[in-house]
Amino acid sequence: MKKLFLTLFWVSYLIILLGRFASNLNFAGSPASSWYYYCYSLLHYRRCCVYYIRKRHVTPSEQEELFIRKLRQCCVAFDFMDPVADLKGKEIKRTTLNELVEFITAGRGVLTEAVYPEIIKMISANIFRTLPPSENPDFDPEEDDPTLEASWPHLQLVYEFFLRFLESQDFQQNIGKRVIDQKFVLQLLDLFDSEDPRERDFLKTVLHRIYGKFLGLRAFIRKQINNIFLRFVYETEHFNGVGELLEILGSIINGFALPLKVEHKQFLVKVLLPLHKVKCLSLYHAQLAYCVVQFLEKDATLTEPVVRGLLKFWPKTCSQKEVMFLGEIEEILDVIEHAQFVRIQEPLFRQIARCVSSPHFQVRYHKLRHCASFLYVNYFTLIFSQVAERALYFWNNEYIMSLIEENNHVIMGIMFPALYRISKEHWNQTIVALVYNVLKTFMEMNSKLFDELTASYKSERQKEKKREKEREELWKRLNELELEHRQNALTAPTNTSVPASTAPATRARP
Repeated sequence: MKKLFLTLFWVSYLIILLGRFASNLNFAGSPASSWYYYCYSLLHYRRCCVYYIRKRHVTPSEQEELFIRKLRQCCVAFDFMDPVADLKGKEIKRTTLNELVEFITAGRGVLTEAVYPEIIKMISANIFRTLPPSENPDFDPEEDDPTLEASWPHLQLVYEFFLRFLESQDFQQNIGKRVIDQKFVLQLLDLFDSEDPRERDFLKTVLHRIYGKFLGLRAFIRKQINNIFLRFVYETEHFNGVGELLEILGSIINGFALPLKVEHKQFLVKVLLPLHKVKCLSLYHAQLAYCVVQFLEKDATLTEPVVRGLLKFWPKTCSQKEVMFLGEIEEILDVIEHAQFVRIQEPLFRQIARCVSSPHFQVRYHKLRHCASFLYVNYFTLIFSQVAERALYFWNNEYIMSLIEENNHVIMGIMFPALYRISKEHWNQTIVALVYNVLKTFMEMNSKLFDELTASYKSERQKEKKREKEREELWKRLNELELEHRQNALTAPTNTSVPASTAPATRARP
């Protein structure tokens, strides 16, 4: 048995030399590279068994040496585009990665200074890569399934190892900052554009751990996230990891010290608010709204610029986005202070009145009634009724109702015309019932003002009808004049003779 092992040892050693020679000739991924990997594993198999079965017989220096060798062994990459290629090598690497995860989790004193660069080298060799373009050029994240990473069986273990490394009790920040630098973080942020949600979820946790442990990298990370968002809003409108980055920022914002720095306020106004205007808002709106509300809980004076910014970016033609905006406005109103509410109540409730009345619905409904099928008509009416319904649900919120009641003399005057008109003219009985409840609430709040607004609305309505009638009569009279003019032009006599005064003078010949 001993002779057999020695024979295998020397054969493996020779093939390792050949494998290194092949790697120098850029034969990576070739059969020579695979043989090198197999024999490298075989060469260290006995030491692995000794370490994991009889740990007490391995000295600390041998542990470190074996750990480094296994890290280097896991730097070999495999081609997962071919599912049947190098199956044995892939399985060996997966087993080795599992051993590394167990070792760094259970072991104490394993993170010596010498292994830090080897760990980062192994992680970099596996996760840093050029992300492939989307297989579908018209990829829609809301409709299409993402393309999953083929090498995930190995990548998952590498990310798991990375997290255990960062969370280890033996992790030393002063050594870690030498290998986890700005370049490493930049490459990590680029990976957030991966289509695979599993990878983005790991990246989110990893970046959050790095932000928490390395104080010197915090400003740099925030700046690079800003750059990603600005490029996403104003240039590409495509980045898969916006939601995950916003989740990280939600935790970061929650930890901001008071008073807020100017750079943090500028980030809110110049970066977070413009994110509302992107078409694919639904993919990350929940995380974005959370970040905005976190800022307002930190500093109430930011409420006015935030609300005015939302009104500036309010969607004009996309009803689904309007529903999302209304939901975010309600979250803001839940944390708003009375002094700030007074500042924004007029422009805000003018927009809410427009949402309740949904003027776009009236135009689109009449157009579609004549040019589209009944199915499409019902689809659009459903969408626009959702906008009105979502706006009217504000009156079911007790805190918002208390704010409205304190300022009913302003809000009732803004909302009453739209509500009264809908109660008489709207086609949807659900909306009409909600409007009746709101009008009833207004009447209970301030019956005197309610009566005045009712009388004023009816008077204005009569004047408007009178103006409409006069306008119709004017157009009718203009049409009659036009018809009369055409008839006179047809019956008028035509004279083709040339007047004498206009005849050209002729000169007689001599």
